[in-house]
Amino acid sequence: MATDRYTYCIVGGGLAGASAAEGIREYDKSGSILLMGAETHLPYHRPPLSKTLWTGKKMVDDIFVHAREYYNDSGVTLALGVLATGIDPNRKSLTTDTGANYHYKKLLLATGGMPRKLPIPGADLEGICYFRYLDDYHRIREEATPGKSILVIGGGFIGSELAAALAMNKLDVTMIFPAPYLCDRVFPDYLGKALERLYTTRGIRMLKGDAPSSIKKRGGKFITLTRGGREIESDIVAVGIGIAPDEGLAKEAALKTGDGIIVNEYLQTSHPDIYAAGDNARFPYQALGQQMRVEHWDNALNQGKCAGRNMAEAREAYAYMPYFFSDLFEFGYEAVGEVTAALQTFADWEKENATGVIYYTKEGVVRGVMMCNVWEKVDAARELIRKREGASPDHLRGLIHS
Repeated sequence: MATDRYTYCIVGGGLAGASAAEGIREYDKSGSILLMGAETHLPYHRPPLSKTLWTGKKMVDDIFVHAREYYNDSGVTLALGVLATGIDPNRKSLTTDTGANYHYKKLLLATGGMPRKLPIPGADLEGICYFRYLDDYHRIREEATPGKSILVIGGGFIGSELAAALAMNKLDVTMIFPAPYLCDRVFPDYLGKALERLYTTRGIRMLKGDAPSSIKKRGGKFITLTRGGREIESDIVAVGIGIAPDEGLAKEAALKTGDGIIVNEYLQTSHPDIYAAGDNARFPYQALGQQMRVEHWDNALNQGKCAGRNMAEAREAYAYMPYFFSDLFEFGYEAVGEVTAALQTFADWEKENATGVIYYTKEGVVRGVMMCNVWEKVDAARELIRKREGASPDHLRGLIHS
């Protein structure tokens, strides 16, 4: 078996992997880099798949992180459509499904996450789309002609964005999710219920507090039976119920894992020459003082770049506070920190449930901030969270505003 040698091997052809290559080149202009990805596409930005590609604000050619020429000019060897199958940390070697064997000095695992599958009969029926990848967008886009019916399973980030995008493209959209309201892990109940009303006025049928129990095909249609006894007929079924961090290679290599690949402040795994970044990395979130795994674009971008720099001996602690964002019809938001409905919230509205700032607090200290239709205030929110000061409603009122 032929063996190729690289200074740096990056497993994962997404944003974190592409950003790592950039980070390496900031410190090492000549070390050889291999960027390997299971998809055949060049690394691309994932948010447009459920957002701007559907509104026409972006075209597919706009979503790639770099053109192919960038990788050629930067001395990055691409191995696309290639799946890494094993790591030997002692030999510093990497094997693939093509039979290739690579040796590395430093390795990055930027493999992201895999879509969670429905644990029900019919979950693997041909045609059901577990929406995550560019090929999934192409497939749904081809099928999603006006007037067709689609069942969107899931009421979190992907489900809510995809349902809104399809409704704007004149499909008959039904959503089903077990939670009591939309995006219940992030939104306080008053906001989730307000957005639910917005979705209903846009013609989306909401089946909350319910879940599929089986799916079958009948006469070219999908027939979804639910725990609540409903029967839903649709032309298309799209599933967005979250991802599971891809820990397979790390576990096989006996790296420390636990809801992700455990890394230190320099993004090193339990093996100092193997790093992890992006959706699969559980890292010390310094501003919050706790271990976290963050499944968002901004984290992949900045964490990937930091990992690349550290692979090239920069030795920089990852202290960045990633933000995340979403667009749901005319309601858009940016958020940073620990933004979870499990915390207490204080909403400072300019227009109730439409424009304003929600502060997420624990024991009187701001842990997270969501800015609803309030823009360019992420840095102010970061500064507030880093202070870790007590924050009463009187203090917070008007502190961040449009």
